[in-house]
Amino acid sequence: MKKLDRRQFLQAGVSLLPLGAFASNYNYFKKQPLLSFSTLGCPDWEFEQILDFAVKNEYQGIELRGIKRQVDLFQCPQFADTAAVANSRKQFKERKLSIVDLGSSVALHHTGEAERRKNLDDGKRYIDLAHALNCPFVRVFPNNLPKDNTRDAVMQLIISGLQQLGDYAKGSGVTVLMESHGEVVRTADILRIMESAANPRVGMVWDITNMWTVTKEPPATVYTQLKKYIRHTHIKDAKIDGNKISYVLLGQGATPIFEAIDLLRRDGYQGYYSFEWEKLWHPEIAAPEIALADFPVAMKKHFGTT
Repeated sequence: MKKLDRRQFLQAGVSLLPLGAFASNYNYFKKQPLLSFSTLGCPDWEFEQILDFAVKNEYQGIELRGIKRQVDLFQCPQFADTAAVANSRKQFKERKLSIVDLGSSVALHHTGEAERRKNLDDGKRYIDLAHALNCPFVRVFPNNLPKDNTRDAVMQLIISGLQQLGDYAKGSGVTVLMESHGEVVRTADILRIMESAANPRVGMVWDITNMWTVTKEPPATVYTQLKKYIRHTHIKDAKIDGNKISYVLLGQGATPIFEAIDLLRRDGYQGYYSFEWEKLWHPEIAAPEIALADFPVAMKKHFGTT
């Protein structure tokens, strides 16, 4: 039997593939991914500066997590009243940018009645604001899971909170998303919550690095079990030195971030890849002018869309 050299082998192999499958795979790599960044990454920028930077660097959307170090959006002048909200929405529209998510600080693990009620009320206010801004998602936290015999009770509080907020969001066009965050980063725990909440207006934000740096679960394992609930993503990379996690530019860390991104893309994920550069919480990491400019370059290079 005549041997094929590498070029002949590849040509022969391609000829055996169904045309549709080949075209689909080709289009997967060539299609422009939807990119956004969280305002957590530029805590000292003015509102207009954030929007103009996004346009200049070819982002399609922005995830709002506060302005000028104020993480409560209702305390920001851009969202203080109906007129301000309308003007902010107009500024996004003029620049052809989408508001892809409102990053609230709502946490659903609280056991105290007053604190729990405050968080649920805040969640409802964020849903109303998202509706007014034509924003599809509001992010909430699950956060702490005690290790004693109250663990199941706290899980039920998180589930109940998601159900209540999901019910409130009915008819608004807004979906409430629980981020993989805090102590709720293991696939089994997240799956239990999502399955139990069972609300069409509830989904999740897959923060790949939040999960992997703690659990080391392979992205394929996580994605296979949680993909039906993933509506939005947080993308970042990190180096790990013992118990220390250091955030670095995309592709420079240990996180299998591109493996996770490829899983999403190949499976037809239609949402945003949102760069969460935690500059507000970690002032020592690279300046936003560097990091937020690097992300779209790294993503486009990976997908060959430059």
